Amino acid sequence: MTTGQEERAAERFRQAAALLPAWLRGPLERLPREEQAMTEEIRLRAGRAMTVGSPAGEKQVPGAGEIVRSSDLSLVLEVATRASAHTALDRVQNGFFTVRGGHRIGLCGSAVVREGAVHNLRQLSSLSIRVAREVPGAAEAVLDVLRRPGGVHSTLILSPPGGGKTTLLRDLVRSLSDGVEGPALRVGLADERSEVAALWEGMPQLDVGGHTDILDGCPKAAALMMLLRGMNPQVLAADEITAPEDAEALEAAANCGVALLATAHGTGPEDLRIRPLYRRLLERKVFQRLVVIRRVGPGRVCEVRSLEGERC
Repeated sequence: MTTGQEERAAERFRQAAALLPAWLRGPLERLPREEQAMTEEIRLRAGRAMTVGSPAGEKQVPGAGEIVRSSDLSLVLEVATRASAHTALDRVQNGFFTVRGGHRIGLCGSAVVREGAVHNLRQLSSLSIRVAREVPGAAEAVLDVLRRPGGVHSTLILSPPGGGKTTLLRDLVRSLSDGVEGPALRVGLADERSEVAALWEGMPQLDVGGHTDILDGCPKAAALMMLLRGMNPQVLAADEITAPEDAEALEAAANCGVALLATAHGTGPEDLRIRPLYRRLLERKVFQRLVVIRRVGPGRVCEVRSLEGERC
């Protein structure tokens, strides 16, 4: 991570920390800049001290030994939603909601269930603030291999959880949309979990390029078809393909001649071939390229392979 990237990441962290009351925010602001830059989430649990999570694991924050109360969780929610906590709680069936800056707040507590669906939460028990993170230039190492004349190879990005799939996907979308190393392409983004663009009041809080159309909070399969029919994309992008209907939508889009960008949990092509959902996508040649992200020490390495498993 360069000095500039570290400062931007630390600034994002401080923006997320600003959602907390002063007695919790202070210890976070006193963390060294390099720790702020590496922190991925801030966790509050009623009856426990505040912790932060990073690639190195979860740990208690120095100087933040005071016990968090349920009322503190409610206060964070009021600040984050600008006193519209009831509106946010109405959306908890997704497990989270997005706030200004693109940060995600996940909630736990006593669920209010109606007709088999979660409609609200009361008596909050824990809260996680996921720090929005973007790394401009993350796609530079693979972009020239994924580009083809006039477009891009359909590509599936693999890594274990927390390996950087979404970060790479976001920067690929931005690069293709803005015409980096080739023509600018129209990209349709199915952002079901609000993690790639993080729309807030209609505006993406993270840079996904100037020619990108975003469907936020919509199930991926439906969003992909809506984008395909309504926005005439040259590229369709979606994060974390996990369900058969997602795979079917990708296959349908591929048959319409649209290039695809998607992510999945996995360690390599061998891992995909033993899982029926992904094996079908590979057998039907929905993707031409696989990008496998691996951790090497404190950093990550991206390895690009063809569909047959040969290195590009």
